[in-house]
Amino acid sequence: MNGVSSYPESIVAIATPSGYGGVGIVRISGSLAKQISVSITEKSLIPRQATFCYFKNQQQQVIDHGIALFFSAPNSFTGEDVLELQGHGGPVVMALLVKEILSQGCRLARPGEFSERAFLNDKMDLTQAEAVADLIHASTEQAAKSAMRSLNGDFSDVIHQFNQKIIYLRTYIEASLDFSDEEIDFMQDQQIKTLLDEITHQLDYLMKNSQQGVLMNHGVQLAIVGRPNAGKSSLLNCLAQNNSAIVTDIPGTTRDILKENIQIDGLPINLLDTAGLRVSNNIVEQEGIKRTWDAINKSDNIFYVLDDEHYGDEIQSDFFKQVLTHVNVTLIRNKIDKTNKNPGVSTGEFAEEIAISVKNHSGIDTLKDFIKNKFGFSSTVAETSFSARTRHVDLLKNVDEIIKKGIQHFNRTSSAELLAEDLRQTHQLLGEMTGEYTSDDLLGNIFSSFCIGK
Repeated sequence: MNGVSSYPESIVAIATPSGYGGVGIVRISGSLAKQISVSITEKSLIPRQATFCYFKNQQQQVIDHGIALFFSAPNSFTGEDVLELQGHGGPVVMALLVKEILSQGCRLARPGEFSERAFLNDKMDLTQAEAVADLIHASTEQAAKSAMRSLNGDFSDVIHQFNQKIIYLRTYIEASLDFSDEEIDFMQDQQIKTLLDEITHQLDYLMKNSQQGVLMNHGVQLAIVGRPNAGKSSLLNCLAQNNSAIVTDIPGTTRDILKENIQIDGLPINLLDTAGLRVSNNIVEQEGIKRTWDAINKSDNIFYVLDDEHYGDEIQSDFFKQVLTHVNVTLIRNKIDKTNKNPGVSTGEFAEEIAISVKNHSGIDTLKDFIKNKFGFSSTVAETSFSARTRHVDLLKNVDEIIKKGIQHFNRTSSAELLAEDLRQTHQLLGEMTGEYTSDDLLGNIFSSFCIGK
């Protein structure tokens, strides 16, 4: 993309969340923005200067009043002429303002269309555009900081530096092939091995930081399951530090899925407290148990909570055996205050086990550390990592496979041609990350997940 793209349609959307608020913002982008600014405000706005105005319709009726800001192309978020009207945050008054703007030739913006135009007009690359949405939806302080680093271009810079090494090595190899008749002993040149080592180390750094970024963006989902009265709801309350779940000695208190969003050192976690697994004739409880199995199937990890006093009986139950058919199961041996078992993590007969006492808060810190380690989350790495998405990690995994294959080819056959082709594929995959190479389907999938008005 070079220069400012020309779109046949100007777009409008409410850029603030739905509902009532002190301020509401309507955003317009496109060739009609300047014309509409004069029509709505009856003023010639100075670019990038806030101006108090009355917002009027074409019948000279006042819709609202507030601040108008005009940004002339290409010095705007989208790279086009942009008008922002900042009025009162009532849904009716903002809807009236949008209705008037639509009558003057604009159309409603699609989700993420402002950011999409910014990308297509070279105002930001694709990783930066994705970071816009990540910053808006950040659920922890760490996630917000990492999204801001990506929006500032940190992620793009690292990818670009890595790609430059790929390009340099590829150029070096291809030049050597072109001059193969000359007295150049390419296969004995130590420089290629040094460059491959540098590329491998930098790729490892990229993958680790990207994986941390994905964890901070999406978090993990943990389903707390087990028999009634094992301490599932008490564990949720303990981790959430909130009495969200009702806790009683009566079996079957929890009938529906109770959700709590927490964070452990910056790692977002969606906790699901579920109905106790048992045979029941109560149709309400049966529905709750059905939802428990749904949660088990959709969660990243399953915490099977059991009463340590009845461990021997528990592991013989059909419910226990059914849950164990799922790969990601961790046994939480609760109530060790009654069995005098030491808190801690161990490798059990069936799965990894963590001995705790929710009542005494014994072993809870160990449990939190286990969760972080289970998903490879590092608080230290998270301090400097950037926001990333699953597609970035998948692309980097492909890059890693191709580079490893290229190194194997080179070490085994000394085939420079094959290594050059592997580097070409790597260069293209890195271009997909930043948006140098994109398809309409990819852009559609990315920007459709954005909120309207951004």
